[in-house]
Amino acid sequence: MQKINLLYEGKAKKVYTTEDSEVYIVSYKDDATAFNGLKKGTIEGKGAINNRVTNHLMKLLASKGIPTHFVKQLNDCETAVRKVSIVPLEVIVRNIAAGSLSKRLGLPEGTKLATTVLEFCYKNDELGDPMINEYHIAALQLATKEELEKITEYSFKINQILTDYLKDLNIELIDFKLEFGRTSDGKIILADEISPDTCRFWDSKTKEKLDKDRFRRDLGGVEDAYKEILKRLLGE
Repeated sequence: MQKINLLYEGKAKKVYTTEDSEVYIVSYKDDATAFNGLKKGTIEGKGAINNRVTNHLMKLLASKGIPTHFVKQLNDCETAVRKVSIVPLEVIVRNIAAGSLSKRLGLPEGTKLATTVLEFCYKNDELGDPMINEYHIAALQLATKEELEKITEYSFKINQILTDYLKDLNIELIDFKLEFGRTSDGKIILADEISPDTCRFWDSKTKEKLDKDRFRRDLGGVEDAYKEILKRLLGE
């Protein structure tokens, strides 16, 4: 499978068309950004780790009934995926208070939430990805009621699958971001990535952060944290 044209370049990935009109190639970068691109840097080896971690978790979710865009890993940094039209929503699933939720609601970071919280943000860099609700989504025609119900159903199921899986690896899933896409026949499937870039992973015992927060907050040991996630998930 060959890359034909660069379709899109984002903060962490490039997407290319291929000779198959229904398949794209995603190429992961080592570039790192935070705070909607205000902070920029490089995390050595990040692209390969995020690619491999994402594919590992996508295959796990697919085995549990979650449809995903994953087709085949091509090399350390590139993966073939199903062509989708991305639903312009960031879906954030929160189990424990951290980051912006802690600031907004005045909850100490690490507070266990009484129930899992689901948040939607409008994917729009110029607006800073503002938080919206189902009424905004309907008004802007970002997704139909049925699509939003399916996205919500999948998000909670993904949370349960990942939480149970990671618990056995002594990783606590604090919160994470999901994106979904529409296939050419209109089905909603999981897309984008699931990695230390898009999830807050804490060591279950020490509460050490094993994710992009180490970059955001200048905590140091960023590469080591990403490598630790790869080691726990893939034994490497």
